[in-house]
Amino acid sequence: MELRGKQKRYLRAQAHSLRPLFAVGKEGLSDNWLDQLSGALDKRELIKVNILQNSDVTIDEVQQFIESKTNIQVVQKIGRVLVLFMVSRDESMRQLSQTVSKI
Repeated sequence: MELRGKQKRYLRAQAHSLRPLFAVGKEGLSDNWLDQLSGALDKRELIKVNILQNSDVTIDEVQQFIESKTNIQVVQKIGRVLVLFMVSRDESMRQLSQTVSKI
């Protein structure tokens, strides 16, 4: 499902108080990191990722890497932080995506 403007605005508001759960550091991007990211999104649906100062990749490269290999959507980019959203595969964990689908 492609997010519309109002849905993204709602998700940004929900993510405001979240702390970044994942970081991209010197090791950069890997499939293993992406698997862990997908697993966390399956449980929460909305998380923040921080790109550390010592990272060799830009925020745009991280966004492109994530979107090219998964169905995870970037809701927002602020400085070195990405807000990511993915509908959970587990129906019992879909409170956020059910709310978003009604917007």
